[in-house]
Amino acid sequence: MSLDQLYQQIILDHSKVRYGSGLAGVAAPAGASTGQSHQLNPVCGDEVTLRVAVENGKVAQISWDGEGCSISMASASVLSELAEGMTVDELHAVIANFRELLRSRGKIHADPEILGDAAAFEGVARYAARVKCAMISWVAAEDALNQAA
Repeated sequence: MSLDQLYQQIILDHSKVRYGSGLAGVAAPAGASTGQSHQLNPVCGDEVTLRVAVENGKVAQISWDGEGCSISMASASVLSELAEGMTVDELHAVIANFRELLRSRGKIHADPEILGDAAAFEGVARYAARVKCAMISWVAAEDALNQAA
């Protein structure tokens, strides 16, 4: 299996089995500081509401609800799985790295050591119309994290 095929499979898997999805039915951990952000991409209709819960300077939980294309839903799922347990500063750095990757128009290669499964979105950078799809949950996470921290 090629790297591109592996990345496509990661996106497909995460778009079907959405890690962290179900915001409405999941309570934030007791005592955690939380932030919540709703983001909408009016161009394509992707929409996500994401909550970050922070305890002792670490991401204790990310929960979200959303509707949209497989790229936006998979990206939210990957982010949720990746972020839990990170410090606030670590997550800010990963979000910045992901943003830089997607804005590169394919000139930067993803570092799986930093991005984990989010490296699968490297190919999205070549399609400007799809960058917002992949970024919407990350923008929501950044906003929610700033509220919670």
